[in-house]
Order: sequence, then structure tokens, then C-alpha cells
Amino acid sequence: MAKIVMYKKNPCPYCDRAKNLLDGKGAKYEVIDLTDKPEELQALKEKTGWMTVPMIFINDQLIGGYSDMKALDDEGKLDALIG
Repeated sequence: MAKIVMYKKNPCPYCDRAKNLLDGKGAKYEVIDLTDKPEELQALKEKTGWMTVPMIFINDQLIGGYSDMKALDDEGKLDALIG
């Protein structure tokens, strides 16, 4: 199984969609909520260059947000990454 980590904050409908997609695949993942941690969120944005949440990492590699993960799924590539 891949190591999947999702950084999120509330409210975030795209975070919810990402969780639903992962849940639907039976994937195990960790959610790190940065709602009350703006400094940590800003540091992550600066480190990755990604400005929105969710930020989804698979095996320590940023794959992007929900739309990016959904595109991988639509292309049939997500299962191999998370398997």
C-alpha cells in the first residue's frame, strides 16, 4: 500500500471530494487538518509551490489537489499509484 497524506482545512468541499474518492477505493490515508494552523499551511505552500487545499501526497510525492487526483483516476493511473 502507498503512503497517502492529505493536508486540508475547513471548510473545503474539494477536500471532502478527495476523501470520498479515496474512501471509494478503500485506500488508507492520513488527513492532516491545518484549519487552525495558518503558519504550517503557509510553510507548506512555500515548500511545495501549491497554493490550495487539499494537498495530496502519495509516497511523499505531491500529486496535487482533488482535480489532479480525479484526472489520474479518470486516466486509470490512480489505482497503480495507491495500490
